[in-house]
Amino acid sequence: MKLPFERIQLPAASRTILSIAAFALCSGHAIAVEPFTVRDIRVEGIQRTEAGTVFNYLPVRVGETFTDEKATEAIKALYATGFFKDVRIEAEGDVLVVMVEERPAIAGVDFSGIKEFDKDQLTKALKDIGLGESRIYDKALLDRAEQELKRQYLSRGLYGVQITTTVTPVERNRVNINFAVDEGDVARIKQINFVGNKAFSDNQLRDLMSSGTSGWFTWYTKADQYSKQKLSGDIESIRSFYLNRGYLEMKVESTQVSITPDRKDIYITVNINEGDKFTVSDVKLEGEMFGREEELKSLLTLKSGDVYSGERLTESVKRISERLGNFGYAFANVNANPEINREKKEVAFTVFIDPGKRVYVRNINIGGNTKTRDEVIRREFRQFERSWYDGSKIKLSRDRVDRLGFFTDVNVETPEVPGTTDQVDLNMNVVEKPTGNISLGAGFSSSEKLTLSGSLHQENAFGSGNSLGIDLNTSKRHKTIALSTTNPYFTDDGISRSYEVFLRTSRPPRISSGDYEIQTKGANIKFGVPFSEVDRVFFGIGIEQTKVETDSTSPEIFRRYVEDFSPDSGGVGTAKTTTFPLTAAWQRDSRDSALVPSRGRYQRARLELGLGNDTQYYIGSYEQQYFKPFLSHSTLALKGQIDYGRAIGDKPYPVFKNFYAGGIGSVRGYEGSSLSVEPIGDDDPEGGQARLLLNAELQFPFPGSGSDRSLRWFTFVDGGNVFKKNETINIADLRYSAGIGISWISPIGPLKLSFGKPLNAKDGDEEQAFQFQLGTGF
Repeated sequence: MKLPFERIQLPAASRTILSIAAFALCSGHAIAVEPFTVRDIRVEGIQRTEAGTVFNYLPVRVGETFTDEKATEAIKALYATGFFKDVRIEAEGDVLVVMVEERPAIAGVDFSGIKEFDKDQLTKALKDIGLGESRIYDKALLDRAEQELKRQYLSRGLYGVQITTTVTPVERNRVNINFAVDEGDVARIKQINFVGNKAFSDNQLRDLMSSGTSGWFTWYTKADQYSKQKLSGDIESIRSFYLNRGYLEMKVESTQVSITPDRKDIYITVNINEGDKFTVSDVKLEGEMFGREEELKSLLTLKSGDVYSGERLTESVKRISERLGNFGYAFANVNANPEINREKKEVAFTVFIDPGKRVYVRNINIGGNTKTRDEVIRREFRQFERSWYDGSKIKLSRDRVDRLGFFTDVNVETPEVPGTTDQVDLNMNVVEKPTGNISLGAGFSSSEKLTLSGSLHQENAFGSGNSLGIDLNTSKRHKTIALSTTNPYFTDDGISRSYEVFLRTSRPPRISSGDYEIQTKGANIKFGVPFSEVDRVFFGIGIEQTKVETDSTSPEIFRRYVEDFSPDSGGVGTAKTTTFPLTAAWQRDSRDSALVPSRGRYQRARLELGLGNDTQYYIGSYEQQYFKPFLSHSTLALKGQIDYGRAIGDKPYPVFKNFYAGGIGSVRGYEGSSLSVEPIGDDDPEGGQARLLLNAELQFPFPGSGSDRSLRWFTFVDGGNVFKKNETINIADLRYSAGIGISWISPIGPLKLSFGKPLNAKDGDEEQAFQFQLGTGF
């Protein structure tokens, strides 16, 4: 075997072999080469690699002395690039010749037989680890990619997967890589057994698991498909279930998963050691509490005499930690140490509190706002720079920004400032959403067929936070042109100002039952004054001129109204009124998001007082919405609304101020605005001077969307009705409906579709099963 750097005497035209193999480089045996001055350097064997790349790795240049140490260094450096599978260095007189053999490049990576995964995502994932088009082919990386792909299939229960990898050489020293996949059948969970459980039955424990055996809906839920990650989550759910019911020392001893020889059925056995059930004998606090021991004690949800609950203990520790965070102690350590008395089956806890150093916020950084100006976001902050860290103010700031409705996602992080122990930065990242709304409404019924309406709104005009609106309603019944604008920060302390100018025309939905027209034009101005972080009071004044025109075919309610102004007209003619409505309202909004709330309340009370020579009236309304998390990523949403209007003195109540119910936004499953205590049949809806609405929704993430709140499906139960002047608001007179629907925060505004079924419709009620609206809320 030739050793590296062995000098061989050959004719003048011959080359001196300096190195012939990489393994010889590491043999530890070499014959020193006689140093010589390099007159020239030549590279041979390269196809894709630039000669300059090779020169950069050589430790010697033309005119320098070449030695065996530099030869060793050069070969190591060139091998380390990963570009070459063979490197030789030879001398031709005083010319240094570097001979290389390049590794092949990857011409392309392809997949066949893949159904479970997206091919584009797999291609990107492989490229991220170095196995992609134009990359250097590496057999070790290929083997790693094949094993990882197989692992991903196994995690989805496809135990019969077969992967065949083919490497095909092509021109210019390149290769094509193909992964041929036979996915096989998904292994289904055949049986789940528990061993050692005494306090709770097998069925109780199985109900806690997202994994399960085949059933009616497992084709949709895929609960019967085994996943190691999913089973790990199920084991944690079972452990938490026990810990929250007093079983402090409960352990899952082992979990056996076996598969049948045909790789189709899986059997799972969970071995449990329940231990004893413990009660809490004492909970005490120790550490630095700044004289707030009683205040911190009140945050404990786990007290002496209670059955031990891991969830309540964790909640207690979290509440104390958060309270300390409100005083600036962002990195407080709060730990609960148990003292177990197994004879008495009791446990006592000592909660040690170490607040650490008080922390202040150095900088507030905002990112992701490609359209919205920084000042629009910053003015919602209640945590300030150079101030003590306050966890409650940070959460409030985050919620206020989210309630703007300009963003689909708002995240806050508080990383430590490098090199300090008492400073953090507050980083808020937002994801902009289109704030221009094209609101469309549509419905279909046997009487009106298709009805359409629409409007155009820009809630965040030019990123300023101001709203501009143009309402253009072109439905069969209503025609509206309205211009509005709102500046939420008319003053620096948050007083808002709104203007509106409008022209509205209403006609009957069914021309066959009579004709009339109501035209109202006017304008108003409104101010909103913040009284707390969640409370705001509104004051407004406006002017409205209304004209009601009737003929002999008009509904009686409108003819009576015209007759009040022209007693000799017989109800046929025109009634004109001018009114100055004064409005006052109170609003409290503690929701975590205006767009897709998951917790909190929204309340609004409003009073309108109409003053004029012809009509005088008052209208009062109250609305409350309540949101609460329910199960995993689901939300329970409740809404109630009551409206009441009456004339003042002997003046007539303006019929065009009547309330209506029915349709999306009130009682789904019934035709829009059609409800009344006594069914109207084919007559025109008359509305009423009072209204009661009740709504309940259970909102779920849409399958496949994860925890994304912008796309959800829901089930609902609605109830409501309107009541005329002489009718008493009675729960027994409400119409109810139930159904399902989908809500989506689409690029052009919130979209809601519902399919409702009336539960207690009376003969003559107008039903409308399918309804949708683009631009609606709850």
